[in-house]
Amino acid sequence: MATRTMFRSLNKVHSTLYNHLIGFRSKKVTLKYFGAGIATGIAIYSISSSRVIAAQTTLNIQNFMAQPITPVDELEENSNDMKAKMELLILKIQAEFCKALESLEDNDSRFKVDRWTRKEGGGGITCVLQDGTVFEKAGVNISVVSGTLPPGAIQQMRARGKKMEEGSLPFFAAGNKDGSKQWWFGGGTDLTPYYLNEEDAKHFHNTLKEACDKHDLSYYAKFKKWCDDYFYITHRGERRGVGGIFFDDLDMPNQHEAFQFVKSCAEAVIPSYIPLVKKHKNDGYGYAERQWQLLRRGRYVEFNLLYDRGTKFGLYTPGARYESILMSLPLSAKWEYMHEPDPKSKEAKLIEVLKNPRDWLNST
Repeated sequence: MATRTMFRSLNKVHSTLYNHLIGFRSKKVTLKYFGAGIATGIAIYSISSSRVIAAQTTLNIQNFMAQPITPVDELEENSNDMKAKMELLILKIQAEFCKALESLEDNDSRFKVDRWTRKEGGGGITCVLQDGTVFEKAGVNISVVSGTLPPGAIQQMRARGKKMEEGSLPFFAAGNKDGSKQWWFGGGTDLTPYYLNEEDAKHFHNTLKEACDKHDLSYYAKFKKWCDDYFYITHRGERRGVGGIFFDDLDMPNQHEAFQFVKSCAEAVIPSYIPLVKKHKNDGYGYAERQWQLLRRGRYVEFNLLYDRGTKFGLYTPGARYESILMSLPLSAKWEYMHEPDPKSKEAKLIEVLKNPRDWLNST
């Protein structure tokens, strides 16, 4: 992220960090030859109109990457409403994350900020940095979407136990004929290295555990397993990375406490990830490492297009902005027929962990 050169530092962490917060869809970031993906975005499916305690009354939009999607006066007037609190949270986290990533680059590498709206309701802010010195591609997206859920999206949610009627359904806030409101939180963050560094994995997981433990001592173990299960490439028989946390349909113990938990998770993204970039951004690499990175990116693409729930939801949503949905894909990736790494290689060491998830906080 300093000067633009033909060859960049290919970090041995080679990671992808996927961060998905609350109903928002989190978009990923694909890091330069440091090779990673980072996602931060949101699309709240449905939120009840219940009130929560405390809120700010005057907004300083200079702290955000762009003008909020909801009119500023409306956010200020309804600042105790959960929908407003969520939008303000993701605006804040997006700006902090972009600034943290830019601080690792040179002065010529900055995010392109693209604020967009959709006629069906809502919009988003897409921030993309490409061809930097450290980051080949980095994207930090948020979306605040309202409108009508199409049958395809409703079927996905009904399959997870949500009480949804047949046909299309208004959302944000979504209501059923019986007057009930459907609201929940979902999110996650995971690290997808191209080469295994156990200390990095332990740091990443420990930071997330500290965030979880502030709210419930059972959360980390439960959501860590959920992450291992969710980021699973079924046809390959391997996980996408070394895991993290993932949760969905969270509506306990109450809306306020669930929001505070998500807020803690969002605030853990920078300390869990940025130190790893600083540690490895100047590591050297060769041709073989670059080719392996491209192959692993191919696996990342396979998961995102075939299995990722957020991607599917976005593609089902009327008026979806496909440039933002597909921004998570890397600039470069490759596939080789029947490729297998040498059994004793560092590449094979990574594959072993991807096939057999490890308890990073209790392993030697």
